Amino acid sequence: MSMSASLLKEFEAVVGAENVMTSEVDRQTYAYDGAVLEPVEPAVALRPVTSEALGACVRLCNENGLPVTARGAGTNLSGGTIPKPGGVVILTNSLNKILEINEEDLYAVVQPGVVTATFAAEVLKHGLFYPPDPGSMAVSTLGGNVAENAGGLRGLKYGVTKDYVMGVDFFDVEGGLVKTGSRTVKCVTGYNLSGLMIASEGTLGVFNEITLKLVPPPAAQKAMMAVYDSMDKAAASVAAIIAAKILPCTLEFLDKPTIQYVEDFCKAGMPTDADAILLIEVDGHPAQVEDDAQKVVDICKKVGALSVDMAQNAAQRDSLWTARRAALPALARARPTIVLEDATVPRSKFPAMVRDICDIAAKYKVDVATFGHAGDGNLHPSLLCDRRDKEEMHRIELAVDEIFDRALSYHGTLSGEHGIGMSKSKWMEKETSRATIEYSLRMKKAIDPKNILNPTKIIEGRG
Repeated sequence: MSMSASLLKEFEAVVGAENVMTSEVDRQTYAYDGAVLEPVEPAVALRPVTSEALGACVRLCNENGLPVTARGAGTNLSGGTIPKPGGVVILTNSLNKILEINEEDLYAVVQPGVVTATFAAEVLKHGLFYPPDPGSMAVSTLGGNVAENAGGLRGLKYGVTKDYVMGVDFFDVEGGLVKTGSRTVKCVTGYNLSGLMIASEGTLGVFNEITLKLVPPPAAQKAMMAVYDSMDKAAASVAAIIAAKILPCTLEFLDKPTIQYVEDFCKAGMPTDADAILLIEVDGHPAQVEDDAQKVVDICKKVGALSVDMAQNAAQRDSLWTARRAALPALARARPTIVLEDATVPRSKFPAMVRDICDIAAKYKVDVATFGHAGDGNLHPSLLCDRRDKEEMHRIELAVDEIFDRALSYHGTLSGEHGIGMSKSKWMEKETSRATIEYSLRMKKAIDPKNILNPTKIIEGRG
């Protein structure tokens, strides 16, 4: 859809002509994200380089009734940054300054376009630690992390993005700057608007600045790989470790197909004949780390691990986590299409959910490789397929439906960290209630009367 020349001139006056992108290549570049959904081209992509320009862009979109989708790196996996036809994509990746790292009060203030890994590395230089570590952290941005409430490998012990958000300043549809939260540990001034903005996927405002909590880094870590000849034993080890009141920093699960694809991809020395492995790390005070590490080894062996190999140095430790982070790109090479899901269950139900995924894969004759954050019950069944094969994709859809039904039967959730976007909105009422949807719609209408802020996401389906 074209946009009037006069409106384009207004946008150019705000962000500069070089930051108003209307070419076919630009429109195609910002038409999709990591979800298996059809791309949708916007009319224009805007790249503001100042906060004032960001607010002005939102205001102009609202005044002209243009749907607007804020976009960071576009790594999200549920359709959250797929725009509306003829809409506007606002790119936040040029708003990428770390504005403050406060070592006395343990917080940082950032713009939304700061890359997660860049931020974590900079914080570490100051002797501090930012724990959330989504698998895409090398490219994902902090604004997107907050918008999706991203998790990561360390979620079991340290929590997810929401546990580190102290405040979010954002622009409302009229371009007004809404300030929320505080730099203090305690803050109950007014409604918890910061909490409302977390996982809102750009449907309630456009982020301008984010205040994040920092913590001291652990003094010591020990990482290990436990190897199993059955997925049941690996899953049972997860439950046993948690039941023993041990809280690893990281407790990751990879099944046989995932192991094989990862090893083929990055040659990390993975045991390709194993049915499953657990990658485990404990951290904290050195004495506690030694004690917990030995307990974990003993539990894994008691449950049936063939071996438990401890990383002997930092290079071996890094190799384990590099291999784990390679799971998605490795699997993405296996078939033309990967449907990466995010079913999450209470930790005690992890073994049952692993078995259920295997049963569902067999029932619908689909290829599934499963990995995930076993310690917090967050599984990523990855369905390997070819979206051009309509019959196969029908079976994939049936399998995904049943995976979510099974997860909800265990009092689980549709998404532990990938968000709802468009791809999961049809299941929202099944997990919540009709009243929940209606309440959310009323709130959305009051905040965004023209429904310009990332419409069709979370509660509105694909309309």
